[in-house]
Amino acid sequence: MFKHIFRQIPSISIFELTQDIARNNLVLDVRTPSEYRAGHIPFSKNIPLKKIDTYQGSNQTIYVICQSGVRSRQATKKLRKKGYDAINVRGGMNQWSGKVKEGK
Repeated sequence: MFKHIFRQIPSISIFELTQDIARNNLVLDVRTPSEYRAGHIPFSKNIPLKKIDTYQGSNQTIYVICQSGVRSRQATKKLRKKGYDAINVRGGMNQWSGKVKEGK
């Protein structure tokens, strides 16, 4: 009955994300639109956590990022329940040191 509670959510570090970016994987940013506009990974797509249940996308690996890793973990869990190969990015944008794009 409680078996699913202890199922680990797959996650990677920011360093691992920068290595996998070269493979053209999808990065979903689950922060609010205003947080996203303030600065995001240039090729990421904004799908706020409150709208993640409506996400419909491709079968490619999805890396999920937020500000610190809490919301992205929740979103990753929801996406995996829907059958997506979703991976949480630990530390979120707080750990990102690459280029940042402002606006949409």
